[in-house]
Amino acid sequence: MLAGVTQTTDLSAAQRPRTPRTPRRRAPGRIHRAWFVAIVTFVTIVGAAAFASLPGLLIDPLHAEFDWSRGTIGFAVSVNLALYGLTAPFAAALMDRFGIRRVVAVALTLIAVGAVLTVFMTASWQLVLYWGVLVGLGSGSMALALAATVTNRWFVARRGLVTGILTAAGASGQLIFLPLLSGLVEHHGWRPASVTVGLAALTVVPFVWLLMRDHPADVGLPAYGAEELKPKPAPVTGAARRALTVLLSAARTGPFWLLAGTFAICGASTNGLVKTHFVPAAHDHGMPITAAASLLAVIGFFDVVGTVASGWFTDRFDARRLLAVYYALRGVSLIFLPVLLAPSVHPPMLFFIVFYGLDWVATVPPTIALCREYYGEDSPIVFGWVFASHQVGAAAVAFVGGVVRDVFGSYDVVWYASGALCAMAALMALVIRRRAPMTL
Repeated sequence: MLAGVTQTTDLSAAQRPRTPRTPRRRAPGRIHRAWFVAIVTFVTIVGAAAFASLPGLLIDPLHAEFDWSRGTIGFAVSVNLALYGLTAPFAAALMDRFGIRRVVAVALTLIAVGAVLTVFMTASWQLVLYWGVLVGLGSGSMALALAATVTNRWFVARRGLVTGILTAAGASGQLIFLPLLSGLVEHHGWRPASVTVGLAALTVVPFVWLLMRDHPADVGLPAYGAEELKPKPAPVTGAARRALTVLLSAARTGPFWLLAGTFAICGASTNGLVKTHFVPAAHDHGMPITAAASLLAVIGFFDVVGTVASGWFTDRFDARRLLAVYYALRGVSLIFLPVLLAPSVHPPMLFFIVFYGLDWVATVPPTIALCREYYGEDSPIVFGWVFASHQVGAAAVAFVGGVVRDVFGSYDVVWYASGALCAMAALMALVIRRRAPMTL
């Protein structure tokens, strides 16, 4: 009976605006439904993050099997990263139109299809299509756009903390899948690893469909920390038009360009550089692929700690200063990395891994908080565009890093340049002005 009521509610939500249900009183001590939605979102992002763990592991195997240059492989990675980012703002608008659950289910299916088709490729253009386009579109439809949308809809209190937890989900996926995938690549080849990623994404689909809800009004509750139940807004038509309209409006403000610029550098120095090129760079110095992948997994562990802590800090401290500190520390660590790479793992390298891991995506909670401060209800879409700049920066360095390695036989130039860019991002964060409070 209850299942039937839930199904009817979900169907009507997709067709018309809903008259708010009578708010249900939550029993004292009972966990708010928002936390269960956050858990489902966390698991979803973990499943999608599996494919993001693969690029660094496959550069050397694909180069050896197909004789493709690292620049060619890096180009496919850059297409993936760019689409991952450019899809995000449209995904946030699509979630407003069709609901979180439908968009996420389709996105996970795209990732699974792209990952499995990669197994059958014989030419580099197929790598770009399957790995770059399909998986890029699927992963871009979730990730941080999903985290921002869920946080905005389901939480009023603890938004910084929840943002940190959901952001850390990507790192948790890396922590879970990297050791498994590196073992598969080393002992069984890259194809079983790609199939494993596809199955992981597909497994999450029924979990999302059964347990995810689009809005607190769907279950007759106010958002966590809110006093009153808000009605579920009517589906918003013209998702692409709305995403572009919000972009044009935000682009007329200075904070948007500063946030987009700093986040582009964030992507360049994380996903584009370390996630894509750390394993082959360490392998160049004689470190086994499994050992290098394990170090990336350790980064993922400390990323979870650092991002959740950053969310807690964001609820209490000035987001601008937090960003400046995070980027400055990241830049220093990258400048020292070339002298730390060696055939074996040693204490200074472990110190770098811990230090860098704590800072990996700690920039996300304060960046989302600043988007919310300046752009209000449009902030998930604005953050989607800011995140697009993150992935464009990542795409550029994923490609350039491979070309630099082909030309110079070393990644050193890229490490030093990324460190300098992080110093620039720290200065840009300090330039962002605090928004003056509105007067009535």
